[in-house]
Amino acid sequence: MDTVTIPQVQEQLRRLPPDKLGVVYDFISYLIERSASSEAFRTMLASEEVLARDWNTPEEDEAWADL
Repeated sequence: MDTVTIPQVQEQLRRLPPDKLGVVYDFISYLIERSASSEAFRTMLASEEVLARDWNTPEEDEAWADL
């Protein structure tokens, strides 16, 4: 697919009926949220091994044993 520019998207938006703009807005919001969630998930996975060094210890097990 060729690169799409913001002016091209804006031109297409101007051609849409007003009742369809909400659908476009929802879809754009979904794409942004999905991207942010994906980045947060990758960060979580990257930190898991480092955090496990502190959490997976006999001392931690003992501290949490009564909960």
